[in-house]
Amino acid sequence: MNVLVLTRYSRMGASSRLRMLQYIETGSLGDARFEIYPLLDDAYLRTIYAKKRVSLLSLARAYCKRLLVLFRVRKFDVVWIEKELFPNFPSWFEYWLARSGIPYLVDYDDAIFHNYDVSLNPFKRLLKNKIRNVMRHAALVVPGNPYLAHHALEAGARRVEIFPTVIDLQRYSSPDKFAGEKPFVIGWIGSPSTVKFLRPLLPVLKRLAAIFPIELAVIGGQLDATECNFIRYIAWQEKTEVMEIHRFDVGIMPLVDEPWERGKNGGKLIQYMACGKAVIASPVGVNVEIVQAGVNGLLADTEEAWFNALSMLITNPEVREKMGQKGRAMVEEKYCVQVTGPRLLHLLRQVVAESKGVKRVAFQ
Repeated sequence: MNVLVLTRYSRMGASSRLRMLQYIETGSLGDARFEIYPLLDDAYLRTIYAKKRVSLLSLARAYCKRLLVLFRVRKFDVVWIEKELFPNFPSWFEYWLARSGIPYLVDYDDAIFHNYDVSLNPFKRLLKNKIRNVMRHAALVVPGNPYLAHHALEAGARRVEIFPTVIDLQRYSSPDKFAGEKPFVIGWIGSPSTVKFLRPLLPVLKRLAAIFPIELAVIGGQLDATECNFIRYIAWQEKTEVMEIHRFDVGIMPLVDEPWERGKNGGKLIQYMACGKAVIASPVGVNVEIVQAGVNGLLADTEEAWFNALSMLITNPEVREKMGQKGRAMVEEKYCVQVTGPRLLHLLRQVVAESKGVKRVAFQ
């Protein structure tokens, strides 16, 4: 089986790395043969994270390269697309693939359709139905959570299979026993575009810092909060991210309850749990499925709830250790490539078989 893999980013992009590339690199998809072509390079991401303007010429080159790849598409059995072929462009090429009899599956880890249907940009609003069309013509839609799956079903997608964002257990060793070190480390991992969700928590963290010796460890982003001397910033590196999360005492995922955030996949929660950490999250979107309140973590929707949740875990090391153990067990059971890889391989084979008129076989 020859698979053309069209990711949005290279390894620097978390969505491409976790949703697609890690399956290939870990050998979770058997002996299938993959050719991988990212649309946007690391220079693009660095520019976006630095909040600088992206060169239109560089974008044009990226789109031209992708177009050249599509000219070779008939040598492949199936095309695996991340989100869409050409952002901010009509779904003509996805439609062409479908009409040409070349099956494609499309993966979503975010509510990318809200980039169009709720955009204030009038040109983007013209594409409000674009992602619906991409989903409808796909042989398979692979959303990361029920919110995205609901949108795909409403769009008329032929087949929808939910795949949560997962981790590779080989990278996440079993957690160490609680060490009781000070200060108490409240950890967050993300990107410069999502670090904004920490800002509403700063008043809570200031209250805590007046009572307990705490540290907020921020991996992958920076806040303009010079008055908060308890924050430690850590540059994200793939080779060190697991080690840094192991240093957390608790992992957090605050969010606002808005359309885009309801489509989030909770990937950072899975990372925390894989390292045996108790978690606290806003009860938004898939977070309420990942976090079993009182079992593997806590949910908090107000400043007072966040203060109480953090205070409880700071003062109860045995509770957070038990929560961490439960979280790790959940990851081993359902949130790792070792579990989801065989199912994804089966679906890829089914898509190819059905395109050739072979009857569908149930997954064992």
